[in-house]
Amino acid sequence: MEPHAVEVDHVWFSYEGTTVLTDVTFSLPQGEFLGIIGPNGGGKTTLLKLMLGILKPDRGRVRILGREPHVASRRIGYVPQNTDFNRGFPISVMDVALMGRLAMSRVGKSFSSGDREKVEEILKRVGMWEYRSRPIGKLSAGQRQRVFIARAMATEPKILFLDEPTSSVDIDFHTDLYDLLKEVNKEVTIVVITHDIGVVSSHLKSIACVNKHCIFHEGGEITQSMIDMAYQCPVDLVAHGLPHRVLHTHEEK
Repeated sequence: MEPHAVEVDHVWFSYEGTTVLTDVTFSLPQGEFLGIIGPNGGGKTTLLKLMLGILKPDRGRVRILGREPHVASRRIGYVPQNTDFNRGFPISVMDVALMGRLAMSRVGKSFSSGDREKVEEILKRVGMWEYRSRPIGKLSAGQRQRVFIARAMATEPKILFLDEPTSSVDIDFHTDLYDLLKEVNKEVTIVVITHDIGVVSSHLKSIACVNKHCIFHEGGEITQSMIDMAYQCPVDLVAHGLPHRVLHTHEEK
């Protein structure tokens, strides 16, 4: 029996005495596509950092693929929210994507033909192969995001974590990006922090709403409890002109 992709077991975390997460518990089988939603400052990024092993819980435990996060780190791909870089630096799309192969390359050795073939395959998959020689600073925000996803996928991860991947891209790119992630999800477990509620409700397999506490739902529906927790005011959810499913009862975990 294969281990769960993610297990978060009664996790508490605080910064300098201020509690940020309280008794968070959920588990995620491999092959899932989880969206983490919630208000700014509610603890979403903190929870992601705990799953990545960047932070350690005050209480409880986190397991990734059955192991402690730092032990499983080579099976993890990560696309951070802020990918700051010098846009004038002369580095190509191909070179950025190849960075994902560094952990697999021998120290002091150049990338192998196998590395380059793998990156070619991934760049084609994310629709960026034709731009392989272009300086990354000359790309649009949406194109750069595709390249950063390619770099994360070049590590051949079992789980791909993304922190608000549409925060700096054009609104028209949002649906395209989630269509891409849905395709990637055929092979890789995905965990994404997002504010794109209208888009994700038609793409995700499970949703967690985090605002100090956590409500986890194993279906792709956004529940009334999640809306209440995230926005603390009445919300009618409409996206693309169509109402999405909102359940009216749910247990808080």
